[in-house]
Amino acid sequence: MALIYLASASPRRRELLRLLGLRFRVLPSRAEESVAPPRHPSGAEAAAAGPCPAAPGGDEAAWRACYWAERKARDTAARLGEGLVVGADTVVAVGAEVLGKPSGPAEAEAMLRKLSGRHHRVITGVAVVDAATGRSLVECEETLVWFRPLDPAQIKAYVGSGEPLGKAGAYAIQGRGGALVERVSGCYTNVVGLPLTRLASMLRRFGVGVPEGTGFAPAPAGAGPGGAWGWTAALNAAPSRIFRRRRDRGRGC
Repeated sequence: MALIYLASASPRRRELLRLLGLRFRVLPSRAEESVAPPRHPSGAEAAAAGPCPAAPGGDEAAWRACYWAERKARDTAARLGEGLVVGADTVVAVGAEVLGKPSGPAEAEAMLRKLSGRHHRVITGVAVVDAATGRSLVECEETLVWFRPLDPAQIKAYVGSGEPLGKAGAYAIQGRGGALVERVSGCYTNVVGLPLTRLASMLRRFGVGVPEGTGFAPAPAGAGPGGAWGWTAALNAAPSRIFRRRRDRGRGC
């Protein structure tokens, strides 16, 4: 079986990937996210350009997530002679606005004010690239997340914890930020940073023997804090801190 490389330094993605029971190495991408991606193509141009067939025309958030996922994976693959490289990028979309990682506390507070009392989309682009052949698959996963109303003091206290920095949308659902969330519809691990069921399906298409059923069932609409996790055998056996604290937050994917 081909060796798998994770093109990310994220400890959350590393722990999530471990849940699939696969051996892998971490080789972070050096792609610079501060560089603006090209505009989202449309019409015939979109059909030829990619990178994500799952990103509908005009969906800037999905396009951006897929673009960076593939760019990260290809950057790491270029340094290898063989192996499968997994790249991922997560963005938060509120209406037509795309939120990435805050540049500092002030921007984190501004993002949380936008999320307060409403729902938003969390979109993760996932790319798998074969370093030997250049073959790639790029897909995206979307989850809806509802925030409870937040007052200024709550926002300031959360930002003061330091957790929002370096997180898309300025929160971490698997940490203290989980207390800000009212309910989730869709893939929970997508919100953490890596949709496991989708990634497992993609890896199987490269001949990787990921056991069927590895991952989670999507959360039903309205799954909230009282919902029960749909654990798989792989997850039950994992000592992951990510999930130990979040078993009461609805169903994961």
